[in-house]
Amino acid sequence: MRSAPLASRVLVLNSGSSSVKYQLLDMRDNARLAVGLVERIGEETSRLKHTPLAGGRSREQTGPIADHEAALKAVATELAADGLGLDSPELAAIGHRVVHGGKFFTDPTVIDDAVLAEIERLIPVAPLHNPANLTGIRTAMALRPDLPQVAVFDTAFHTTMPESAARYAIDVKTADDHRIRRYGFHGTSHAYVSRATARLLGRAPEDVNVIVLHLGNGASASAVRNGRCVDTSMGLTPLEGLVMGTRSGDMDPAVIFHLMRVGGMSTDEIDTLLNKRSGLIGLCGDNDMREIRRRIDEGDEQARLAFDIYIHRLKKYIGAYYAVLGRVDAIAFTAGVGENAAPVREAAIAGLEEMGLAVDGDLNAVRSDEARLISPPDARVAVAVVPTDEELEIATQTYALVGKNHA
Repeated sequence: MRSAPLASRVLVLNSGSSSVKYQLLDMRDNARLAVGLVERIGEETSRLKHTPLAGGRSREQTGPIADHEAALKAVATELAADGLGLDSPELAAIGHRVVHGGKFFTDPTVIDDAVLAEIERLIPVAPLHNPANLTGIRTAMALRPDLPQVAVFDTAFHTTMPESAARYAIDVKTADDHRIRRYGFHGTSHAYVSRATARLLGRAPEDVNVIVLHLGNGASASAVRNGRCVDTSMGLTPLEGLVMGTRSGDMDPAVIFHLMRVGGMSTDEIDTLLNKRSGLIGLCGDNDMREIRRRIDEGDEQARLAFDIYIHRLKKYIGAYYAVLGRVDAIAFTAGVGENAAPVREAAIAGLEEMGLAVDGDLNAVRSDEARLISPPDARVAVAVVPTDEELEIATQTYALVGKNHA
């Protein structure tokens, strides 16, 4: 009698307000079986791009996809065409990226009605993200009600921060009544990269102190001591911290009152200003670091100023987290800018030699998809480039939670 196939696959879903990103992985060897994206959901020009990774070619379809339910059904159809359907007995679970888990969710969590209710309760502190995450979860649960569905929270890795780092210095009762505290985001990336950096050094995560710099259009830094986050740059929302593509990062909060009283701006207008018309795009009109560097090379002073402000903030956080950790074994650059923009890495480390930091110009110039060191061999603190893999992190956490039931 033939035994049932091992349920070793995890489908990872990242549901945005008008998009669904997905990957199907086999956790026996972390192999990707398929990746894809549905975008512009709810529009006439919706697009689905699906790529099977076992020798097949990418396929695209365009045309109206009404909602997330239709999007996930279309994804299921594409997967089935490659023999990877959602009805496969080899599918162990579906892992969902959920942006905000508050204080309550400190680990990956099997989703039930109580979990759904808590994610919904957190919508006021994540109005752009949690509703879309919920839609994706509910749609997937309707398609496979028998399958374990796991929420992996962006905030979970940062729940180990001490209260001295997580608390804002405002009235305690007001803060508690309205759940105002520093939660942090990009947690799956910071978790993955901090561990991958330890492996690169040939050491256990529990023995390594790392400053992780996740630099994409959204950007955040974290201080990780012995595998646990002790501080991070984003706060109640992803607006705090580093200069980002379109977000301001750190700013005197009285600027908001000034804009309301003197500028006559509404709260919605200020929200749009700080989240969508600030950061690099507000400073120079571009949020693509490649374009900013091109403009600098052509002598554009506005682009140069934007770059200098970006680097100044980055250096401040490196110094601050060096102080928080006391001992730093490595600094790891990751995400789109961190992995690809050599001038950013060079400028961020320049002048920090007294802290044991240096970048080797030749190593820094190398482009690679592999984790690598870009510091000189004799540097006291390693400087690394570590490509992030949030989907693998979500799949790994999901399978660790439910996979044992399917072995």
